[in-house]
Amino acid sequence: MREDLQSGSTLPDVTLPDHNGSSRRLSDLAEGDPLVVHCYRGWFCPKDRTYFRNLLRLQEEAEVAYARIVSLSVEPPEVSAAYRAGLDARWTFLSDPDGAYRDTLDLREGTDTVHDPYVPTVFTLFPDLTIHRIYNGYWYWGRATNEELRRDLREITHDLRPDWEV
Repeated sequence: MREDLQSGSTLPDVTLPDHNGSSRRLSDLAEGDPLVVHCYRGWFCPKDRTYFRNLLRLQEEAEVAYARIVSLSVEPPEVSAAYRAGLDARWTFLSDPDGAYRDTLDLREGTDTVHDPYVPTVFTLFPDLTIHRIYNGYWYWGRATNEELRRDLREITHDLRPDWEV
């Protein structure tokens, strides 16, 4: 991962096709709310499938708490759409089939030469794409737990909402 990507820096914005093939800008997907950006290897990875089951448990909470989740892979939109539907996920999946954004972030997973995927990484972000925390999930235990995501989203929301305190 790029050395300049750390807490307090800004994740580069990008426009990529979503699971429907529509161009979507990452900063627009935040809609003024905290954002979880989840880079994953692909549908073929058993670790990713396990991790998605955890994110699915967080999905409903994120929706009612005004937080967004975006998943990102090198898979084409039609593969992302099928995977998303099979998971019953309701958040946006972005496709980077040429790996341009993967390379911009320097998140190329070096051991898989067949799929050439992202290193599994989770960013928790403010709506302006300022990085709150980064989780390197190359080894499964490095991935953010739902408890860690809840904590991060709570901290970001606290900083964003002037009416947080009673």
